[in-house]
Amino acid sequence: MKLNDLSPAEGSTKKRMRVGRGVGSGKGKTAGRGVKGQNARSGVAVNGFEGGQMPIYMRLPKRGFTAPSSKTHAWVNLGRIAKAVEAGNLDASDVTEATLVAAGLVRNVRDGVRLLAKGDAPKKLKITVTGASKAAVEAVEKAGGTVTITGKSKDAAAE
Repeated sequence: MKLNDLSPAEGSTKKRMRVGRGVGSGKGKTAGRGVKGQNARSGVAVNGFEGGQMPIYMRLPKRGFTAPSSKTHAWVNLGRIAKAVEAGNLDASDVTEATLVAAGLVRNVRDGVRLLAKGDAPKKLKITVTGASKAAVEAVEKAGGTVTITGKSKDAAAE
């Protein structure tokens, strides 16, 4: 079989309708566009236009708000730190945000790194981060390590 022997299955293809080719063609004169009006003209772009009525995207209420002062923290789980320590990519005695980036655990520090409790904490981990969950701090201290938090706590911000 060669490429020139191939043909589509019977009835699977249909020739396109050529409009505006005389009344006898079935799509002559107005070419299926009706009579007059915006849609009968060329260059019509009526996406979202509702004939002068207030469009739905303007009638519906807008929801949500992002505070300009909101912070975006990168986060890292204890389990990933433990794997990096086992693999030798990270020294458990001195873990900082810079060493987390260097080890490839965090791509981008943004407004700081937040430590989360998923996974097991490595033994004698000494880590300095912007924030940490209570469960993560407890897990690290239980494994004989320390967590130093450099960011402001929620309690201090409320005062």
